[in-house]
Amino acid sequence: MFDLARLCLVFMVLALAAPVAAQVREDDLSEFSEKLEIGISTDEISITSDFRGADLTIFGAIDGFDEKLLAQGKYSIIVTLEGPKENATVRRKERVFGIWVNTRSMTFELVPESYSLSSTRDIETIAPPGEMGNMGIGVDHMRLVPVGFVGDGSNLGEFRNAFRRIREESGVFQRDPGGVQFISSSLFRASVRLPANVPNGVHIVRAYLFRDGLFVAAKALPLTVVKTGLEQAITRAAHDQPLIYGLFAVLLAIITGWGASLLFRKE
Repeated sequence: MFDLARLCLVFMVLALAAPVAAQVREDDLSEFSEKLEIGISTDEISITSDFRGADLTIFGAIDGFDEKLLAQGKYSIIVTLEGPKENATVRRKERVFGIWVNTRSMTFELVPESYSLSSTRDIETIAPPGEMGNMGIGVDHMRLVPVGFVGDGSNLGEFRNAFRRIREESGVFQRDPGGVQFISSSLFRASVRLPANVPNGVHIVRAYLFRDGLFVAAKALPLTVVKTGLEQAITRAAHDQPLIYGLFAVLLAIITGWGASLLFRKE
């Protein structure tokens, strides 16, 4: 009887302690008082035929910051510009009987068509790689999930590395450690690059605030990229009237080739 009473008492203590523990966890989650605000000068960028790329400037501020931590340089900012997402295929070429042919391929599901990153310093020094990987921040930590069956997965790392290398070499994936600078107390300015071949669609500007290696807050804004003039007409024709666009392209190639042969014909 005494043991039963003691057991009931233990259960009552645990039941009373559970809400307290939950409250402590909630307090731990809300321990950061800092908030992040960002703004961009325009929410739409028009691309013309002579577009050669551009730098987009983002301004931001940290609200509720700790002056001591700010003076000690404990705050770090990462800003990314992420393009529309599409499936992307990477192909491996091998030499077969003296001819380079595609032998293997892997398709990754919904990856950004473009990705630019700027930060106060190298992101690997801002937070542990595991944290960056969980949040998918940075080219090296981008989530690359293959579509369909990939066998034993032994080639997965190879294709992922090839995908990152190809995108960086083409200029659509970029990184700039030091591209974010504090301009006065808690105000900062970031510059991210739009490549010359920036894709159409809605891009997302994201800013992340870290305090002494811990993630604190994030903010996101949309940025629309649209083609105008002749570029827009060609793009619309290619998507809306693919057959007519293809026939026109072939006809234009024939006329151009015929004209070149007349121009450079030897008498």
